[in-house]
Amino acid sequence: MTNKALFASLLATSALCLAISNPAAAASTSDRAREAIAAAEAKIHTAETMGADTAAPRETAGARATLATAREDFKTDHREDAIADAIRASAMADTAIGLTQQHKDAAIAAARDDQRATADAARDQVAAARSEAATAQEQTVAAQHQADEANARAQSAEQSAAASAASAAAARDAAATAAAQPPPAPVVQTTVTTHHATTVHRSVHHKPTPAKPPATGASHTTADDSTTTTTTVTPQP
Repeated sequence: MTNKALFASLLATSALCLAISNPAAAASTSDRAREAIAAAEAKIHTAETMGADTAAPRETAGARATLATAREDFKTDHREDAIADAIRASAMADTAIGLTQQHKDAAIAAARDDQRATADAARDQVAAARSEAATAQEQTVAAQHQADEANARAQSAEQSAAASAASAAAARDAAATAAAQPPPAPVVQTTVTTHHATTVHRSVHHKPTPAKPPATGASHTTADDSTTTTTTVTPQP
């Protein structure tokens, strides 16, 4: 819209210059003055529509004042002065339009830069948030792994404690059973050893006398024999 208005303004200025520079083509000086004033007024209106009052206030005000002078010249039958003033007003309007367009282009470029910066900042924030989320996820996984290991150690400790308690209970039961039973009687073993003395027999002739048979189950000893009795007591475990 702005580019079209600017192009139309420039086209009107060119047409006005051609008409003024070629008096033969114009019906009269009055007609040329009217056309110049109308063209200047159209350009000023275009500049104001584009926002020249804010972007180029001095140029816009100058164009309005010069246009007013051209109209006054036309009323007082100063047609040539009216044409010249109208051309100056158009030139001022063109300047105002150009400055306004520059301001608009700069504002659009700045807005685009701000938009890109905002988008870049948003992407950075998203990347940072994703990185934080990934770190938090890794920490959660590590914490879960540590918790699983701690639970496994606790379970193993509980099992060991249960096994120790069972062994202690079995030992107490065995001790109680052993204490309730009387100890076994010791084994008493007696050993009897007989030592026979050595005697020298001389040849003596006696009258044979019948010998008495020895008693059954008794051992025969003489006066020269010695007997040793050994008693061993072995306690039972």
